[in-house]
Amino acid sequence: MCTPNRCARSPEGVLIGERAEGQPSGSGAVSVPEVLVHRDAQLLAKAVAARLVTRLVDSVAARGTASVVLTGGGIGTAVLAELAATPARDAIDWRHLDIWWGDERFLPVGDPERNETGARSALLDHVDADPARVHPMPGPDGADGDDPEAAAARYASWLEAATRPEDHGLVPEFDVLMLGLGPEAHVASLFPGMPALYDERPVVAVRGSPKPPPIRLSLTLPSIKAAREVWILASGAEKADAIAMALSDAGPVQVPAAGARGRQRTLFLIDSAAAAKVPPQIGRQGAH
Repeated sequence: MCTPNRCARSPEGVLIGERAEGQPSGSGAVSVPEVLVHRDAQLLAKAVAARLVTRLVDSVAARGTASVVLTGGGIGTAVLAELAATPARDAIDWRHLDIWWGDERFLPVGDPERNETGARSALLDHVDADPARVHPMPGPDGADGDDPEAAAARYASWLEAATRPEDHGLVPEFDVLMLGLGPEAHVASLFPGMPALYDERPVVAVRGSPKPPPIRLSLTLPSIKAAREVWILASGAEKADAIAMALSDAGPVQVPAAGARGRQRTLFLIDSAAAAKVPPQIGRQGAH
């Protein structure tokens, strides 16, 4: 958590939180958030895309494989478009990358409202990803039909099948898990006060979403916390209150983003408008 003695502002104006180091992968420990601010949404998207290239290249070099969890929304899709546009994308060994989603609207494949549809248009249709390693969440036209609970269980089984002994859980230790942030501080399709926030299963069906459509699939907080790095992306003044809440001492039932933490690193990657209400005690010390 960012507190006066655990976060600081660098001379460049970037907010930096203290990083948790050396945590064993199976310990259940989570990292302290770091807040990195970019001037506007366009620069934010470019910076996140560049950071993602570096992280995935390093992961493939170290282990021969990498995994990423995608998010939708305006800034999430913009990041994918920037990644597609940069020549640096060719440094990624796309054939050795597993691609997952953090949540999905329970709509048929190809529906323009699906996160998968936006990701394919922005990025996946333009790179040489292995189709067998691209794992979209099922819709009502999938094998389980109009049964989101069965579809969630199916996605959980795919995640479990992809785990290795060192993952110590029911889902892989994703290299990077990206999340958008709603104005009420929801992440994935985990909305404040909803039963999914109490669920220990890896993937759940969400019914009665306050944001249409009402039926969705979502990773749960335990699955999100399995990631090595969690990146929370936000841009715009309408996200400023949510950022402030996510960096507060609020519990994850009231503020789901407050429970979204990576094992090794948690980054809040935001623009200056979204940073407007970051707690004032952050940045009063020199960089450390």
